[in-house]
Amino acid sequence: MRMRTLLTSLATATAVTGGLVLVAPAAPASSLSAAVGVAAAPSGQRSTSVVSSPLVDPSVAPGGNFDLSVWQLQEPVGSPGSPTTIPSSRLQGANGFQDSYFYTDTRDGAMTFWAPEKGVTTPNSNYARSELREMNRNGTAANWSLSGTHQMKATLRVVSVTSNVCVGQIHLGTGGSSTKPLLELYYRSSGDIVLGTENSPSGGQTLHTVGHVSVGKTWNYTIAVSGGHTIDLTVNGSTTHYAIPSSFDAYKQYFKAGSYNQSSSDSTTKGARVAFYGLTVSHG
Repeated sequence: MRMRTLLTSLATATAVTGGLVLVAPAAPASSLSAAVGVAAAPSGQRSTSVVSSPLVDPSVAPGGNFDLSVWQLQEPVGSPGSPTTIPSSRLQGANGFQDSYFYTDTRDGAMTFWAPEKGVTTPNSNYARSELREMNRNGTAANWSLSGTHQMKATLRVVSVTSNVCVGQIHLGTGGSSTKPLLELYYRSSGDIVLGTENSPSGGQTLHTVGHVSVGKTWNYTIAVSGGHTIDLTVNGSTTHYAIPSSFDAYKQYFKAGSYNQSSSDSTTKGARVAFYGLTVSHG
């Protein structure tokens, strides 16, 4: 497999393109949640658990703990219809970009995304987002074919959510006029994890409930495409498969991850806050 991979062996840590995978010496490599400690949240916080590890530094920007060289950030600020984007070059490193919408949680080092119900949106959406968009290392926008194998892995927890938040996507790139996603992975306030697969580039989404995790609890997902016509989704070790309609064949694709809030109002204090402890992408 050809992987966009940055490997830094520190005996107890493995860094992979797009994020940081934390692996304790005696823990199975497939189980991040088993490899890091779980501590109680501070009194008064809605979240029920936080993941902590000595391998991340809570005092640095997200770029100091995660490889953000293949991501661009979009935030819910800017001018109407034109949200602010932060290029990869500004995200990278311990002194990289962070603000109130994208920052390192000082308790546990999580890369945290905040999207309020009121914020600047793209022309094709009514919902605000603080979300990473996949890029190539040379600074161009990622835009890959469905053929081959493509995978995004994440370990995360939804700290708070008003109603519904999208935490991962495969979005359509070039190849036609559609601005739809191929798929969206949602987390509902009820704790249900729901996959939305697009019926065609012109629209229509089919929903599949794929798991349940209480708000504030850590979980993981793998979103993958294999063989050009199959979506492979794994949530907490359980895998399901979905056929990709041939109407998507002409389109290139790219990954997105973060907090794409799915509710709107005039409130800037209600919204969705999502903390990531691992985020990697690979292509082969």
